[in-house]
Amino acid sequence: MDHCAACGFDYYSVPRPEIGDRLRALGDEHAERLTETPAAFLRLHPAEGWSALEYGCHVRDVLLNQRGRIELTQREDAPTFVPMGRDELAVDERYNDQAPDTVALALTRAAGALATLLAALDDTGWARTATYNYPEPALRDVDWIARHTVHELHHHLADVHRVLKAALED
Repeated sequence: MDHCAACGFDYYSVPRPEIGDRLRALGDEHAERLTETPAAFLRLHPAEGWSALEYGCHVRDVLLNQRGRIELTQREDAPTFVPMGRDELAVDERYNDQAPDTVALALTRAAGALATLLAALDDTGWARTATYNYPEPALRDVDWIARHTVHELHHHLADVHRVLKAALED
């Protein structure tokens, strides 16, 4: 999967040297939604799916999880990643009850930490591999994992815009 039909993101549209900057910028955009939108709107659920706040928590946790995964690729040969259990996390961590400002700060810090990790990798580090379980189990290199993470932030920003638009129209 190198192109998302749903949001139009092309994984290879971002040059490798710009991935970290893109992660930081998208993290900042997510944080802006969380800090500039009244909490009542952030917590509203559409007919199906997550609230904008739940998406913010998910993006934060994706960034943290991906950083841990990439660190694991640097220590182990071809590890297999455990799924993060996104739906379970949303319930167990009570995403919709979290403080938007706290989530925004953690999200921007997580984006910065991942970008810093990626900036420290050499070509060998970017080429390290792991079995990634999405969309189906496949051996993926760090380059793809980093690009997939940019896609996640891009895609979920569109989800947040959609959810907030619906909340503000009601």
